[in-house]
Amino acid sequence: MDGRVVVTQARDGGNSFSAHGDGLPHRDAYHLVYRHSLSVSDDGTTLAMGSTTGGLWVSDDEGATWQCLSRDLPPIAVVRLG
Repeated sequence: MDGRVVVTQARDGGNSFSAHGDGLPHRDAYHLVYRHSLSVSDDGTTLAMGSTTGGLWVSDDEGATWQCLSRDLPPIAVVRLG
């Protein structure tokens, strides 16, 4: 997929997935995201995701679109929403 970043979502117990990538890097972006580097708010609407290459993104619409907060942080292993 040209090295683009997507977040996949399942709403049927994992039988099918939807890929969301609006606002995430679209090519030549080889970010590694650990399991603990994705955090979801209690109501499921806000998500935050960090990568081992220092990228940090947030979504306020259940992951449909993303906003980059930084691409220059140290490697991110854990993200938590307050």
